Amino acid sequence: MSIENLVNPHIRNLTPYSPGKPIEEVERELGISGSIKLASNENPLGPSPRALDVLGRAVAGVHRYPDGACFALRDRLAERMNLSADQFIFGSGADEVLEILAKTFLSPGDRVVMPWPSFAMYPLVARGMGAEPISVPLTSEMQHDFPAMAAAVGRGAKMVMLCNPNNPTGTSFGAGALADFVSAISDDVVLVIDEAYFEYVRRADFPDSLALVTERPATVVLRTFSKIFGLAGLRIGYGVSDPELVGFLERARHPFNVNRLAEAAALAALDDDEHASQTRAMNDLGVDYLTQELEGLGYRVWPTDANFVLVETGPGYYDALLRRGVIVRPLVGFGLKNHIRISVGTPDENKILVKALRAIEQGGDVAVGEQS
Repeated sequence: MSIENLVNPHIRNLTPYSPGKPIEEVERELGISGSIKLASNENPLGPSPRALDVLGRAVAGVHRYPDGACFALRDRLAERMNLSADQFIFGSGADEVLEILAKTFLSPGDRVVMPWPSFAMYPLVARGMGAEPISVPLTSEMQHDFPAMAAAVGRGAKMVMLCNPNNPTGTSFGAGALADFVSAISDDVVLVIDEAYFEYVRRADFPDSLALVTERPATVVLRTFSKIFGLAGLRIGYGVSDPELVGFLERARHPFNVNRLAEAAALAALDDDEHASQTRAMNDLGVDYLTQELEGLGYRVWPTDANFVLVETGPGYYDALLRRGVIVRPLVGFGLKNHIRISVGTPDENKILVKALRAIEQGGDVAVGEQS
């Protein structure tokens, strides 16, 4: 008997998401120490001090199940966003909300339109339900190709996923572009707008996607506590949508899917405006510094509204940096073999990265044919 033959074909053919190696494993393999990780778009300042304080007290209650409805967090978000409490769905990271959406709406053979390159989980959650991901290439400027996406949606898609700002490019689209796209697609297509990096956005015309939820009920906006709030290791994110749509998502959600510590930390971090402000200010300075320094080295750096930069270096730079103890994100799997994604670190970490790249250029240790 072959176990493989027992597995659903749409699961058997999936390629698992690759999060990259932790610092400890990289140092063990290469025999180095003092490495820095600029690969996963984490908050280099760490979690909110308020969240840490709450966690110290909340850990004593882990023998109790969490509040499955995230009641306190739900009410606090509703108050801050001027929405109703029944418009929120919570998950173990925004990734799980994506899976709940797929479980609720997608069946084998359904079509899901998405930009590419974009968040690697989009095609995974679609294929996981036997649906067909329709990847629409970004434009030459790494922007969503909305006319091409609208045409793809019009060929019978049930769902469309947008990422704003987009990961791994950092590029974003404005309110006008989104409004034109929405007017070009049917109201009965589920529109998912992933705003994981919303709190870092600097462009003035960024869309008010929450208002769109009211105007267009089949719309879901995703956000997370993993990025600016610094709670990536606790896994908590949420979606905002029409109450009726959320009601169906709740039927597909597992009970107690958000753990007790994550709920407590998220509630505390949400009100730590000082921590968020400090993170945003440090990120703005980091983006400006990295853009200036990397362009000075001759690389192309794409404009970003997130906490990372997309850099066109040529092949081989991922491995060359890794050997020098700097972990960035290789993008071969996204079809960008000449690019790397660099998360903004602390000022010291950013300087270490730039120093490493200067040494690589001076030493010529990017091997011919090496892939980044």
